[in-house]
Amino acid sequence: MIRFVAAATTAALLLTATACTQGTTPAADATARTSPTSPTIPSTASLGEAAVVNIRVTLDGQPVTATLNTSPAARDLASLLPLTLDLEDFHETERIGSPPRKLTTEQAPEPAAAEAGDIAYYAPWGNLAFFYRDGPPASADLLILGRIDTNPDRLARAEHITIEATP
Repeated sequence: MIRFVAAATTAALLLTATACTQGTTPAADATARTSPTSPTIPSTASLGEAAVVNIRVTLDGQPVTATLNTSPAARDLASLLPLTLDLEDFHETERIGSPPRKLTTEQAPEPAAAEAGDIAYYAPWGNLAFFYRDGPPASADLLILGRIDTNPDRLARAEHITIEATP
């Protein structure tokens, strides 16, 4: 009988220790998961709205550093990558180009005024905007998707942009 109690106690302790140390916390597990729609963009729920994801961007064949946020619209853009767009100037403030289809605007983040370096999506026209100057006041029609880190003059002159997911 004593052996049975000792064996049962040992088994219970081993199960408890194993359960407490196996794997990672649910939050860490969620962070490692990716969206089924886009393997390069982590889930917004697991990382929070402030999280960013690196993307590979070239302006007229020259690489620049850029990131996307994890909003649904940015995730939708990521699902279209790789993407090459012809750019044109708009109001001497931004370079614009049209993706092959409109992006989702569901669960859009709170409106924010565009700043130089922002990558944005203008929902009514379905175009991407790359701001080289501070843009208009906050509007629910303009969704900020990320940032591009380059000299504003270089962005103002860009004629082509290629956006790719990073491995």
